Amino acid sequence: MDAFTGSTPTETLERVSASLGCRPTSAAVAAFLDQHDPLRHLREKFLVPRMADLPPSDLSLVDGGDECIYLVGNSLGLQPLTARRYLEEELDKWAKMGVHGHTEGSRPWAWAENHLEELMANVVGAKPDEVALMNGLTVNLHLLMLSFYKPTAARHKVLLEDKAFPSDHYAVESQIRLRGFDPEQSMLLLAPRPGEETLRTEDILEVIQREGDAIAVVMFSGVQYYTGQLFNMAAITEAGHRKGCYVGFDCAHAAGNAELRLHDWGVDFACWCSYKYLNSGAGGLAGAFVHRKHSHTVKPALLGWWGHDLKSRFLMNNVLELQPGVSGFRLSNQPVLLVCPLQASLEVFNMTSMQAMRRKSLLLTGYLEYLIQHYYTQDPAHPHKPHVRIITPSDPQQRGCQLSLSFSVPIRRVFQELEKRGVACDMREPSVLRVAPVPLYNSFTDVHRFMETLGAALVAAGKL
Repeated sequence: MDAFTGSTPTETLERVSASLGCRPTSAAVAAFLDQHDPLRHLREKFLVPRMADLPPSDLSLVDGGDECIYLVGNSLGLQPLTARRYLEEELDKWAKMGVHGHTEGSRPWAWAENHLEELMANVVGAKPDEVALMNGLTVNLHLLMLSFYKPTAARHKVLLEDKAFPSDHYAVESQIRLRGFDPEQSMLLLAPRPGEETLRTEDILEVIQREGDAIAVVMFSGVQYYTGQLFNMAAITEAGHRKGCYVGFDCAHAAGNAELRLHDWGVDFACWCSYKYLNSGAGGLAGAFVHRKHSHTVKPALLGWWGHDLKSRFLMNNVLELQPGVSGFRLSNQPVLLVCPLQASLEVFNMTSMQAMRRKSLLLTGYLEYLIQHYYTQDPAHPHKPHVRIITPSDPQQRGCQLSLSFSVPIRRVFQELEKRGVACDMREPSVLRVAPVPLYNSFTDVHRFMETLGAALVAAGKL
């Protein structure tokens, strides 16, 4: 696949199809790309559900023994192959050792998550001491905002995208109220231009420049959950800092998806969940980032004994020796049963690099985009034929692996027909499908199968 580096997805597909003597839409092209995918072996590190095990599958339409078409890693990643073994190891240790499990074994419970910080730091482009694994995303966002959001009468606003993920919106709203300010005045919501689906980078930067003296915190997503837009985090951070703002990101849809450089970009703080692209299971252990430059200046507002230095934590003298940086934000010991699946996933990430994953992702999502445009571009000669508008930016540098597909027809029935045929993706009423080919485990054949199945679903739903 390195032979295609520097080529656009369309150029790659045309070159491959020409060499095979077939059309770019042929299944042979997908098979060729899979055969030459240097990451193809990583799929074997995950458990892909079978058609028969998905509740909506109609076994009169599909072979129950086939792997499903799983394109919903943006919502919940697949189970890593070793997750069950790691969980059973800890349950077995608990049964046999009891309390001694806190300090014994391959992952002593009292500091099990600490061994994963370097692996996680590699994924998000951070230094190991800038990352803590703890709590859930929204809890971490609250903890970080308590320390970084210090409103004054002159500087009290928080800038975030309009239609941010609801939990982010609610967290910011409640943080503003907690400080005695009015969200109507202090929440600065940035919407796309009329008639557009995504935010322009120049508009974000212009608002920061214009309103920055009143903005305390710029709090954006790394990747917008609905549209799949990847924001220019480096430019946003630089613009915010020029105006004296703290800049933080919710990286729930970016961690494990986009190539992040949180340290190099100078991001002040960030948080993310780990059950989407990081495959740790529903409600998995979340991550938090605080840049090294704040290690001794930004302190946690809420304290717990897990923020105490490990060397003296168990002396129990109630004299706090606060760990510097993000480690001081820890409140209590982390559930080892949540550490296990996250370890299993991060070990797979450690078998490759985010750079290699991103190279594959650009081609994999570009392949999906090519097929969508080939089959479902609006055709004036057939005005009643369903067509698809991709609301995710066409610029590969402004998106991760997800494409959000807006159909010209209501798609609930189409979605149901897709599910009957073993497709796992995500629907948003009334007409959007979110489809995420994840480079860690999805194949080009998965994308081709999805397109074939989409055509069958549209026919079955009476839309074609």
